[in-house]
Amino acid sequence: MEIDAGKGMECQRTMDGRESNSNGSGKAVVVPSCCMKARASEPELDAKCHSTFVSGWFSELQSASDKSVKEVYFNNPMWPGEAHSLKVEKVLFKEKSKYQEVLVFQSSAYGRVLVLDGIVQLTEKDECAYQEMITHLPLCSIESPKNVLVVGGGDGGVLREIARHSSVELIDICEIDQMVIDVSKKFFPELAIGFEDPRVHLHVGDAIEFLKNAPRGKYDAIIVDSSDPVGPAQELVERPFFETIARALRPGGVLCNMAESIWLHTHLIQDMISICREIFRGSVHYAWASVPSYPRQDFPHVLCFALVLYLYRMINLQSKFYGVIGFVLCSTEGPPVDFMHPINPIEKLDGALEYRRQLMYYNSEIHRAAFSLPAFVKREVEALRNC
Repeated sequence: MEIDAGKGMECQRTMDGRESNSNGSGKAVVVPSCCMKARASEPELDAKCHSTFVSGWFSELQSASDKSVKEVYFNNPMWPGEAHSLKVEKVLFKEKSKYQEVLVFQSSAYGRVLVLDGIVQLTEKDECAYQEMITHLPLCSIESPKNVLVVGGGDGGVLREIARHSSVELIDICEIDQMVIDVSKKFFPELAIGFEDPRVHLHVGDAIEFLKNAPRGKYDAIIVDSSDPVGPAQELVERPFFETIARALRPGGVLCNMAESIWLHTHLIQDMISICREIFRGSVHYAWASVPSYPRQDFPHVLCFALVLYLYRMINLQSKFYGVIGFVLCSTEGPPVDFMHPINPIEKLDGALEYRRQLMYYNSEIHRAAFSLPAFVKREVEALRNC
């Protein structure tokens, strides 16, 4: 792997960069300290397999094939100093779409796993936490939502959860990659069942263009289930995108947007909260949930080892294996929205708890608790100090 692999994926915000002369060119390379790419101390230099498979393990990094390379970087700078490894039983699907590489494999501990461009999107074991929280945090905060838009969400999990709300009459979804939809229907039927609801209207295309053409005030709620803000997805965390969302929401309408990890991305969270408070004139809050297969920073070393190294070293790291993901919730000016206290509790909706599949993670107590923030987050994210 080339040292500059992943070029163009650097953090869009340059903080206090560090210099490194380790690229072999003699030139100093400035890397933002907030998103420094981690180095693998003991890479398998001759791995002859998928770039993220080493000795039967999937990891969110690339292996080196050039023995002259002294350092190996992770293929995504969003998670400095770490990688999550899953034992692979069988690769079920791997192809490149127009937009990204799509990979599905059977893991030994997490069931089937969906990976886009080397980054885990969901696993059968813990998808419930993310899908349920990103859906019910906004929809249980307003009375009788009727029109809902999903941006991204091609696996269908968010659609499955929206369908629990009998008040909803229209569910629009705008997903750019048809392959993600097709793969999910084949390999993740418990999520893709969401596409079967007659209220769902699928639009395959660019969400930004879709929102620009949406009637003003059409939606009661918009849920943005996007990938991490690098590359093309960077646009989905910038001011113009949030402005188009605010325009498409009715007065008192709500947005729930995936908002990264409190352990790793406080600078991104600060930026998102600040932008949203300028655009959305109602409430703006941050919530979080535990999703084991998502990014975490409980152990500040590389967690991707070859199988032999795993046998010797990983045994002491088992309790450090759990991650979190965050959500920004916003409401437009209009009827006030109290996100922290669900006005439309899921427990009181007829048939919602058992619809299609029993709720696994979300309930009203978890809803309220999700807005409780650790002390260090309030210190590091100025916009959250009074929340």
